[in-house]
Parts: sequence; C-alpha cells; structure tokens
Amino acid sequence: MKKLLIASGAFIFLSSFALFSGIGEVISGLKDGNAGTIAKYFDNNVEISLPGKTANYSKGQGEAVLRDFFANHPVKSFSVIHQGESGGSQFCIGKLVTAGGTYRTTVNLKQTGDKQVLQEIKFEN
Repeated sequence: MKKLLIASGAFIFLSSFALFSGIGEVISGLKDGNAGTIAKYFDNNVEISLPGKTANYSKGQGEAVLRDFFANHPVKSFSVIHQGESGGSQFCIGKLVTAGGTYRTTVNLKQTGDKQVLQEIKFEN
C-alpha cells in the first residue's frame, strides 16, 4: 500500500510539472524575444493581437508575425504579473518591455490530448 501511495504521489507531481512546462517555455520565449520557442506551442491556428491588428494565423504565419514583431520591438524584459490554470487551460498575464514600448501581454494555452497548445497571445499598449 505504501508503494502505491508513493507511486501515485510521484505520478501526480510529474504530471503537474508537465502541465506547467508549456507555459514556462512560452514565458522563457517572451523573455528572450524568441518566436521559435513560442511557436512550438501554437495550435493549428493561433490568434495574435498586436496594437491595431488582431488576426488568426496558421502556425507558420503566426511564427513569422511574432518574429517580425520581436525584430521591430527588441525585448528588454518580460515579467509575469499573474499566472494560473483553470480546467486544463493555462494563462499568463505579464509586462513585456521592448525598445519600442511596454505591452501588457496575455497568453492562453489549452490542454489538447497530452500537450498544451497556445491558442491566443495578445500584446496591448
């Protein structure tokens, strides 16, 4: 019985780590201004909101849009304001400081099968 409890505890611990690794890597990508790191988590279609423009993009198009945004707004820092999880979905609200200004950034990921997928990322002045 003791071994079963230990095994169950280890499984729960490792499962919770797997859930938060996706959001952690996306946050790391925001800190580095690395569109490729973030795009690894894109769903088949991703909604990207930039000041003055919101659209749905395929994975490849979304990565190009983010790469262009980071090229025109080199990242100085990213700090998490709030992060949470609800019903298998994860979100993060943070402050992205770039050479072109400061943006309130919101990221939403959803659990799909055995992985987290990024469905929406917003950059607001």
